[in-house]
Amino acid sequence: QVQLVQSGGGLVQAGGSLRLSCAVSGRPFGRNVMGWFRQAPGKDREFVAAIGIDTLYTESVKGRFTISRDNAKNTVDLQMNRLKPEGTAGYYCARDEDQWSAHARRVEYDYWGQGSQVTVSS
Repeated sequence: QVQLVQSGGGLVQAGGSLRLSCAVSGRPFGRNVMGWFRQAPGKDREFVAAIGIDTLYTESVKGRFTISRDNAKNTVDLQMNRLKPEGTAGYYCARDEDQWSAHARRVEYDYWGQGSQVTVSS
């Protein structure tokens, strides 16, 4: 059974940095697409970044967030710099079992982490 276990997150002032990590177990890590999404209260879950054989970012985080994977550790990280208050949300990692090219199609991700709260104060 595939499990995604997240760590990181917390409270930070605007302009600060946080790092999220997602550890995958139960399946070879491989080249499968790993993604990060976020969901603010009352809003839909939205795409943030993804990594497979390539990377993809939503426009609002380009140049500030970096997604990376460590195949030896079976982890994918999201480094978030210059955070903004509108980045306050629950952040979720996800895994697509079928694709290698990064994408933002939420419904195609098969497994999800438990979520990590990120709160950015102004």
